[in-house]
Amino acid sequence: MGLGRSLILKTAAWKPVERLVRRSFLFRPLVRRFIAGDTLDQALVQAEALAAKGLFSSLDYLGENTLNEAEAEAAKQAYIDMLDRIAASPHRDAINISIKLTQCGLDLGEEYAERQYREVLAAAHGLFVRVDMESSEYTEKTLAMIERVFPDYPNTGTVLQSYLFRTKEDAERMIRLGARVRLVKGAYLEPEAVAFSSKAEVDRAFVEIGETLLRRGNYPAIATHDSKIIAHFEAFAEREGIGKERFEFQMLYGIRRDLQEGLRAKGYHVRVYIPFGDSWYPYFTRRLAERPANAFFILRSLFRR
Repeated sequence: MGLGRSLILKTAAWKPVERLVRRSFLFRPLVRRFIAGDTLDQALVQAEALAAKGLFSSLDYLGENTLNEAEAEAAKQAYIDMLDRIAASPHRDAINISIKLTQCGLDLGEEYAERQYREVLAAAHGLFVRVDMESSEYTEKTLAMIERVFPDYPNTGTVLQSYLFRTKEDAERMIRLGARVRLVKGAYLEPEAVAFSSKAEVDRAFVEIGETLLRRGNYPAIATHDSKIIAHFEAFAEREGIGKERFEFQMLYGIRRDLQEGLRAKGYHVRVYIPFGDSWYPYFTRRLAERPANAFFILRSLFRR
């Protein structure tokens, strides 16, 4: 992990820093860049605008690690409301949702969270529901739950992070299951005992696992903004005879719109991950950590005041 990224994630965990970020006008343009808004209505406007351009999207109601059942129930209902609204949209085939198991109450117990998760899937109108992957302490719990639930609800899948040592085998587990996988590099602060520490190692694992998923996975999603890696997968798919309809590229809302539209113009499926809600701080700091120059620019501006 790069020094700048690690420093930002550690600094962002301090409560005084969180208060500063939430209150300072200097951060507002960046927050608006990465977050679609506070409400589902605002997120749906963005999703439908993307659909009109031929781009898919996945809505993410921000929040994680609920502390009690009332919060978990509220999150579950928010997911169901999202699915109801998408099902009624003329662009329903272009939009799905991403959820977090800790938002469903995973810290309150695995059986409780699984009941919540199953209730969301039962109310999904056949729409796809992706389970986001969180920090490594939740990886095994998440995959085991997917393995239990998927036979009953095949309209679900998950995310794998290439920076974890275990991910190559986890990809094989999901391929055997038949579950759809979004492959990302990973954005949490992880101990060196479980994750690669260098960008080169993370990228190498991403490419290796991505090739496996393209060859044998069920409609995998390659989630990256790295144009060189994207070009590699374009060439790989063509060389291996893997049709453009068999996978998709995914990118984050507000990042590399030019690349999103360029890939779509080439005929690739492209999905944009659209976060919304007022619990945006953890997500926002992970995005800053991926681009430390953004954070350093803001810090310089603060010290000039």
